[in-house]
Amino acid sequence: MQVLEKLKIEEPERKESFLEVLSDKYCRAILEAIMDMPKSVIEISQERKIPISTVYRRIQMLHDSNMIKTSGVITDEGKRLFLYKSKIKEVNTSFRDGKIDVSIVYNTH
Repeated sequence: MQVLEKLKIEEPERKESFLEVLSDKYCRAILEAIMDMPKSVIEISQERKIPISTVYRRIQMLHDSNMIKTSGVITDEGKRLFLYKSKIKEVNTSFRDGKIDVSIVYNTH
């Protein structure tokens, strides 16, 4: 049985950042695309039909919000290729008594 690591976000600025990123449809599509397997910008763009420039901008947003991890490989042609994988498996939010609670479940695979 897999144990899910859940973390409640307490800092108001980080909560706002998370909610802002998750409100963007491209960020959500990218996170979904890289949930189970690391992918390159080109793979994400082709799979999700998102312009490459948009994928690069959203990858930067996701990176700045600490929602993705980056790895790299060297291709057969000797070029560096960056791969991106979601650190987030699930996000839970609730709004109660004028207060927003945000908790995340980390992607463990």
